[in-house]
Amino acid sequence: MTMIDRKAAIAAYKERKAPAGIYAIRCASTGQQWVGRAADLDKIRNRIWFTLQHGSHVSKSLQAAWDAHSAEDFEFRPLEEIDEELTGYLKDRTLKDRLTHWAFELGAELT
Repeated sequence: MTMIDRKAAIAAYKERKAPAGIYAIRCASTGQQWVGRAADLDKIRNRIWFTLQHGSHVSKSLQAAWDAHSAEDFEFRPLEEIDEELTGYLKDRTLKDRLTHWAFELGAELT
């Protein structure tokens, strides 16, 4: 990769729009589900798996399920992306509202 290509790749990464939205985590062994919201759906799975592997996830029930079962029992899936034009308060409010909706819809706990 040339220096010009590298700079172009870095610039493109910085300009990309991160999809904000709602995600679900499901344990296949128990059927338990957890939902959460993220400012960047593309990156949140790695962040969650990292905290779970190190025993430091804030959701005690999710951490307990992770500790009791294997990582292969867990599935991550994005549920909904919100409008990328929303910013600030409107983005935060929309994420909160949609999180409540999906938690009720799936009978899931919050992460």
